[in-house]
Amino acid sequence: MDKLVFTEIEASQYIGMSRSFLRQDRMNGFRKGKTKGPIFIRIGRNIRYHISDLNDWLEENRVRRNTTEYDYR
Repeated sequence: MDKLVFTEIEASQYIGMSRSFLRQDRMNGFRKGKTKGPIFIRIGRNIRYHISDLNDWLEENRVRRNTTEYDYR
């Protein structure tokens, strides 16, 4: 069975971002001009990331480039 829930370290590796990015996003929440981090699960003091939330986050942050401008979804 494939893993469904990742630790912070595993999640950061999966999405290619630093642990610091994930921590700052959790502490600061959304800040204008900053990339919003993926949804996370808090169980007591433990933080986990569900693979479907990580995949959704990656999809939401895709940028398609056409010949004249960026197409932000």
